[in-house]
Amino acid sequence: MKGVVLAGGFGTRFHPVTRVVNKHLLDVFDEPMVYYPIRSLAAAGITDIVLVTITESMEQFHSLLGNGSELGVSIEYAHQEGAGGIAEALLQAAPIVGSDDVMVVLGDNIFQDSLLGYAESFQEQGKGAKILLKQVSLDDALRFGVAEVRDGKIIGIEEKPASPKSDLIVTGCYLYDDRVFDLIGTLKPSARGELEVTDLNNLYVEEGTMSYEVLRGWWTDAGTPASKLKASILVALEKGVTFHR
Repeated sequence: MKGVVLAGGFGTRFHPVTRVVNKHLLDVFDEPMVYYPIRSLAAAGITDIVLVTITESMEQFHSLLGNGSELGVSIEYAHQEGAGGIAEALLQAAPIVGSDDVMVVLGDNIFQDSLLGYAESFQEQGKGAKILLKQVSLDDALRFGVAEVRDGKIIGIEEKPASPKSDLIVTGCYLYDDRVFDLIGTLKPSARGELEVTDLNNLYVEEGTMSYEVLRGWWTDAGTPASKLKASILVALEKGVTFHR
């Protein structure tokens, strides 16, 4: 199994700083944001990693990460032109991933849980896909993909619903079998002109091969200034930092 870290986009929520630096290179507590998904993959036993980013940011990532050896992994790079959606970004890794299964982690997602057990259970599954869900408040669910679960199975995923059908949101870790790139090739752009990961996931849901697990530990994205601050606090507390007035 290979790993893919998606670190593209233009980080407009962080302007003006992201006019000169990629969002995923900003700090979360005491380390660059992108270190966290890379370390999550490595801890899951996945050390062959493809990092996908926009052309304008490639030199920045090369300067920081090089070939990945300092983090105990091997990193290859793939280019995404512009912002065409998560599924389109993943497609850029296809020539490097080849026929391997893949664990995808969004570059701004931070997990307290080890991902090792989830990777192992997916490999035992043998076919299809697996996503990791997190229970949140219904207000928080509005900005994520929301999974509708019935009798222990996902029956549908809705992206940023106005009225969420559950409080289980889809986090930024996806595990796919070797058919994933062929399935992406069948997707049509959404109304916002992107190939949506929710549409990809629903293809696996429709064929009955999508499994899920609900995260036990904390999880956060760091995709907005507020959530990046939250991520920094969670990481600091995890590292035993004490805050004083």
